[in-house]
Amino acid sequence: MNHFIIADSSQCIGCRTCEIACAAAHSGPSGLNPQNFAPRLKVVKTERITTPVLCRQCENAPCANACPTGAIHYLDNCVQVRQSLCIGCKTCALACPYGMITVGAVPVAATATRPVARRASALKCDLCGERDRGPACVEACPTGALKVVRMNQLELGQSLKQRRAANGALPGLGG
Repeated sequence: MNHFIIADSSQCIGCRTCEIACAAAHSGPSGLNPQNFAPRLKVVKTERITTPVLCRQCENAPCANACPTGAIHYLDNCVQVRQSLCIGCKTCALACPYGMITVGAVPVAATATRPVARRASALKCDLCGERDRGPACVEACPTGALKVVRMNQLELGQSLKQRRAANGALPGLGG
């Protein structure tokens, strides 16, 4: 089972610190600037709630199934984009039921005929797999609204809910 990040909208204050941390974590050696500000999550504000929306790391990922080049694949319990295979066709963005894949400019090696060293490629949450401390958005959230959910945590939560249900507790009433 894939790991994923869950957001608790009751704790989110809409500060967008998670977006900035995400963009900074993926900005590369050039550092964060307006040209490469591309967070892989989005804080959505409505009349009733404010919450980050993220890739759900689907088990049977529609984005991976739709990708014509196989650029989107499973690696280390995460759905990731192999930038070297992505052709920027946007099929994955159309297939994502959560709207959490964007197509943006990524750096490529400059050549004499192509001095602008960027090309279109799919961008999505990769759970900051390259960071020892885990996802940057989770670490940066000042209220703890974002949490990584792993398989063992999901199984434990399910087991607790099943036991409460067997004991006659009603869902959502803290019994």
